[in-house]
Amino acid sequence: MEQTYYIEKRNPNAELPRKFSVHTQEKKGPGVMVHAHIHDYIEILYAQSGQFRILLNNKDYTFGEGDMVLINSNEIHNVFSQGEAFNQYICIKFEPEMLYTSQSLLEMKYLMPFILKESTHQKIFTKEEIKATILPSILHDINTEYKESRYGFELAIRADILTLFLYILRNWHKQDIDLNIDVPINKEMEKQLKKVFDYIEDNYQKDITVREMAKYCHMSYSYFSRMFKKVMKKSFKEYLTYVRILKAEKLLISTNSTITEIALETGFTTSSYFISQFKELKNISPKQYRKNYMTN
Repeated sequence: MEQTYYIEKRNPNAELPRKFSVHTQEKKGPGVMVHAHIHDYIEILYAQSGQFRILLNNKDYTFGEGDMVLINSNEIHNVFSQGEAFNQYICIKFEPEMLYTSQSLLEMKYLMPFILKESTHQKIFTKEEIKATILPSILHDINTEYKESRYGFELAIRADILTLFLYILRNWHKQDIDLNIDVPINKEMEKQLKKVFDYIEDNYQKDITVREMAKYCHMSYSYFSRMFKKVMKKSFKEYLTYVRILKAEKLLISTNSTITEIALETGFTTSSYFISQFKELKNISPKQYRKNYMTN
């Protein structure tokens, strides 16, 4: 039976357009905690009390107090409370780009297990498995930093998230766990893609075509297109748009330039196309994005 779900999008009026959010989900007695949904965020659940069942991409898992759940970007999931008393968990969501810099292919490969739906890595980390590790203290620290929002808390949360995922990856590596992820990167590909990233960083304002980049890398158009999408899981055009939007975000909150000026400065041919692409990627208009920062 096909599952019905909704697509969760960032509420543009809820808060500053940060790359993460933290909240506590709670319910007394059995019932639906969260209906089936999907989002671009990577999500972590950390149970404080009670018992739960999660349906994650049509696979059933159970977890309880002290357990941690790791949900990939774009995995359909819903959560049910099963305990008769108080059921509570901390929910941490963050954008995948927090785990790597846009120009780092070497960092990107570490992110692959957490953004690909076909990834079959571990989803439930039991209390017995993690209680003697750094994970519980990191999770509590993220929650505390978010609640208190002290000066520099954004940096503290990002550092905690990076430390958490580094621990997970090293632990899996130590256990020789096969993540079933084919990242076809060899030395030559790495060298060529580094050239592409550097070129885009210096020339994203210009009209860059796939054919030009293929020629720049001494490859045929078809081979370059296939290779880039196979490694990056997105087309060259999609990646270029992604970089341009990241540049536009910075200009929106750090300059008084108009939307049209920012569109042209970041390589978009028209302001209307820039606005449509910004909305598609960020689920918010450039104007509202800027307004949220100025208001707060």
